[in-house]
Amino acid sequence: MSTVVTGATGHLGRLVVEALLRRGVRPSEIVATGRDTEKIKDLADLGVVVRRADFADSASLGAAFAGARKLLLVSTTTVGERVANHRRALEAARAAGVSEVVYTSMSNADSATMTLAKEHRATERHLRDSGVPFVILRNGWYLENYTEQLASVLEHRTVAGSAGEGRVSAASRADYAEAAAIVLTTEGHLGSVYELGGDKAFSLTELAAAYSDATGHDITYAGLPATGFAELLTGAGLPREFAEVLADADLGLARGELFTDSGDLSRLLGRPTTSLAEAISSALAARRTAH
Repeated sequence: MSTVVTGATGHLGRLVVEALLRRGVRPSEIVATGRDTEKIKDLADLGVVVRRADFADSASLGAAFAGARKLLLVSTTTVGERVANHRRALEAARAAGVSEVVYTSMSNADSATMTLAKEHRATERHLRDSGVPFVILRNGWYLENYTEQLASVLEHRTVAGSAGEGRVSAASRADYAEAAAIVLTTEGHLGSVYELGGDKAFSLTELAAAYSDATGHDITYAGLPATGFAELLTGAGLPREFAEVLADADLGLARGELFTDSGDLSRLLGRPTTSLAEAISSALAARRTAH
C-alpha cells in the first residue's frame, strides 16, 4: 500500500515527496501525481511511482489513487474551482478505499472571512462528511510569498500591501512539507486539526524593517487600500481575479486571520520554524548566486 501526494509538480507537493524520501519511505511506496508528469520525471528516475492526476478528470483521480493507503491532498490553486476539484478528489479517494486523507487547508479556515478561507472551509466540511479518516493541516502563509518578491522590493525600496499592522504567522514551504511528511509517517494524528504557522509572527512594517536590516537599504511599508493594492498587482502582471484575492487576503491579515500562536508546527517538527531573517538571508544568497 502506498502514500499518494497530489500536486507533486508544484512547490509544496514536491517538497513533501522529498521529505518522505528523507524519512526513509521507500520510493516504490510513494506515488507522486500531477497533470504534467514530465515535470516530475526525475522523481520517477529515483523509483517514485509517478501518475497523472487531473482534478477536473475523475477517472484520472481514480487511477492515480488506486492501491493508496494514505493520500495527501494538496489544495489546488485555481480560484473558484477548488471546492469542486477537492470534492472530486475526496470521492475518488473514498472509492479507492483510501484509509487516511491529509488535507492542506489554511489558517483559521473555520472562522476566517477572506475569500480563500471560504473554499477551504467548504472542503473541510466535505472531508468530514466523506467518512474517510482525516487529518487537517491548516497551513499558514509561506515566507516565500514575501521573499519571492525580493527583486521588486529592492527595486522600489517598498513593501506594499493592505494589511495594516496585522501580524502573519508565516513559515517556509519546507517547514510545512516536513510537517506533512511527519504526519504521513507517524501515528496518533487521525482526527486532528493542526493550526500551522511560524513561531514569530510579523507585520508588514516589521517585514520591511527586516529587509532593511538584511540589505542595508531603507525599505518601508506602503499601506494601500485593497482596491489600490489589487491595481498595483494587476499592473505587475497578475490576473485581476487573483490580484483581488491577494488584496482580500491582506485585509484578512489585518483582521488577524493569518495569525496563530498554537505552536503546532514547531511541535510537529521538533524544532523552531524557519525565521523571517533566515528566509530573507537565503533569498539574498540565491539572488547573489543567480547574478
